[in-house]
Amino acid sequence: MSDTLKVSLGQHSDKGCKEVNQDFHGACVPQGQVLAAKGVVAALADGISSSDVSQIASAAAVHGLLQDYYCTCDAWSVKRSAQCVLAATNSWLHAQTQRSPYRFDKDRGYVCTLSALIIKSTTAHLLHVGDTRIYRVQGKALEQLTEDHRVCLPDGQIYLGRALGIQPQLEVDYQALPVEPADTFVLTTDGVHEHVSASFITQAIETHADDLDQAARTIVEEALRCGSDDNLTLQIVRIDALPHQDASELQRQRAALRLPPILEPRTLLDGYQIVRELHGSHRSHIYLAIDTDSGQKTVLKTPSIDLQDNAASLDRFLMEEWIARRIHSPHVLRPAPSERKRGYLYVAMEYVQGQTLAQWMIDHPRPELSVVRDIVDQIARGLQAFHRMEMLHQDLRPENIMIDTSGTVKIIDFGAVHVAGLAESAAPGAGDTVPGTLQYTAPEYFLGEPGTPQSDLFSLGVITYQMLTGRQPYGTQVAGIRTRAALMKLHYASALDEHRAIPAWMDAVLRRAVHPNPHQRQEALSEFVHDLRQPSAAYLGRARPPLYERNPMVFWRAMALVLGAVVVVLLAVIQHLR
Repeated sequence: MSDTLKVSLGQHSDKGCKEVNQDFHGACVPQGQVLAAKGVVAALADGISSSDVSQIASAAAVHGLLQDYYCTCDAWSVKRSAQCVLAATNSWLHAQTQRSPYRFDKDRGYVCTLSALIIKSTTAHLLHVGDTRIYRVQGKALEQLTEDHRVCLPDGQIYLGRALGIQPQLEVDYQALPVEPADTFVLTTDGVHEHVSASFITQAIETHADDLDQAARTIVEEALRCGSDDNLTLQIVRIDALPHQDASELQRQRAALRLPPILEPRTLLDGYQIVRELHGSHRSHIYLAIDTDSGQKTVLKTPSIDLQDNAASLDRFLMEEWIARRIHSPHVLRPAPSERKRGYLYVAMEYVQGQTLAQWMIDHPRPELSVVRDIVDQIARGLQAFHRMEMLHQDLRPENIMIDTSGTVKIIDFGAVHVAGLAESAAPGAGDTVPGTLQYTAPEYFLGEPGTPQSDLFSLGVITYQMLTGRQPYGTQVAGIRTRAALMKLHYASALDEHRAIPAWMDAVLRRAVHPNPHQRQEALSEFVHDLRQPSAAYLGRARPPLYERNPMVFWRAMALVLGAVVVVLLAVIQHLR
């Protein structure tokens, strides 16, 4: 292991006996933080021989991936980043064909196959469409990691089942594999792998281990000698060193910062003057401060001194500001603008004058439905900003939501946020703890399952229910869930009662949002918000729930009273008969 990922590359392409080389290939090995955030990319594309313009498609596919992949948000996972880029390239190629003389004959249009290898941290990500291939060297053999998308007809003709540019939509094969130092991958077009044996390829790589370009040339020359009549392209990627999974850029920054002490009013810290403490807990201290350069009010969040030996918790502090700088929404707290060099570990955020949703619910025990809908809509917009960045909030609760003096709602705490792009580089088991606050945490987390946007929807559903009823749909039941059997025994307490004007259909909307099974919840936050305003016929057609669902305690008390009365009557009858 080393501090950074290190690879060796070898590649070669030849037009062979054809007039034009319709293959295209390329690789990119960035440096610094980009290498850690996005990794190394190698890709090759093969234009279909029936087209006179497929070399344009091949070049566009590889160029697009190598350039645009590194422009995607570094909070995104490799899969999402690469698939978004390939989908855009596919749409462009298909549009080019539709505007060309070949729009009725796609076999002559802007079409190519593609295989790409992205190595990030300790994982190899494979993306593939068509009949190019990716192999992994296994001793003297090659393990084929991709599947050829070919259709063989009874008359012996062979067609591509999938390729870039054929259809408006693109289906890309994706897989992720753990890697070790010395692992070697080989990417080939069919002009190579249909004519050269696996043993020759592995021997060439071993013989020219210090010059992989020469190894690639040797293999291509062997394919030509063996009668290849197609274009020939081959890439070799060998992993020389892998990064330590605890050596991220954020952690290196944290190591260079000092842990601040308990701060008193008028204390100066990196150009911020402390006004007063706003909140303190065993995890952090939150202060109102003044930026001495701009005069703006700022909120500083510092770690508790009890966490000085807890590296993971300290890393979360830098992560919060990293996340905030990538989310752009009026309903998510913004980081404070500052270009000063930092000497201490803290998070600087904008100051919001207002109250938390928890305090607001105390002040408004029976809010109007229209007000609740407006608050929920704003919270959902903030969550959508996280989800667009492939982040999950995971700790949505009334204390983490602010309502300012103008009525704008903001999500304010990012300490439990899951970032897909960073989770790919995390050490195994780093995210095994249940995130968030138990009463608002989705049940799937307690089963050890990963979160989804529906997990944040569950938390929002619980908050909505609480605003309307003053209680929670499952009470403390969720925190005790550890098995699927226990999950299925969760009892939803109806939001309807005799003292609150809540429509019956709204109870059905809430019941679905907090369903124990995430697949039974609304598919999107927007659907939940829409249903709260305009219920579908499915909700309106439901009958009012029986009393045992709306208020089980009243139901069983009534049953006990009835049964008691029956017992008294029976005793009286028996006494009379004697």
